Amino acid sequence: MGTRGSSTQTSRVIVSIVGLMAIAAYGLTSALQILVWNPLAAVPGATLDEIHEGLAQANESVSLTAVVTWSSIGTLLGVLVVLLTATRAISRLRTVVILQLLILVLGAPMYFFASFSAGMALADAFFISGGDYTPWGGLLGLVSGAALIGLLLVMTFRGKSGVEPARS
Repeated sequence: MGTRGSSTQTSRVIVSIVGLMAIAAYGLTSALQILVWNPLAAVPGATLDEIHEGLAQANESVSLTAVVTWSSIGTLLGVLVVLLTATRAISRLRTVVILQLLILVLGAPMYFFASFSAGMALADAFFISGGDYTPWGGLLGLVSGAALIGLLLVMTFRGKSGVEPARS
């Protein structure tokens, strides 16, 4: 394989790493939203320690293990895509992009599953709604929605512009 082949391989790996960084940022943002930002916004004026004390008094808790597990699944899948791309098991750039976008699309349901019990614990302990109190949950939904649009576009258009090159 010549320079062109290795250049194409390098491009695929770089794209897979950029996708992994976006997926990891999504997972980190979702974990911070569930564990820190949303509880602080849901119970204004209370510290995280005070919130956890209130949860414990109501016989409720937020499982750090569950939140981190749910929030990490996408990142682990993104790492798998990078490894498969680096070892040339995935040999098409389009496939890398589709897989990374699909993982971001699935971030929204993963966020829902990760945040549901934490939101219900807050709701039961503090007699509030179990929903998001910060804009970050909505932003995660928008990112997943944008990834869905991107995924549909990539799957619909196969890189053919329909424009033929001009003849000299």
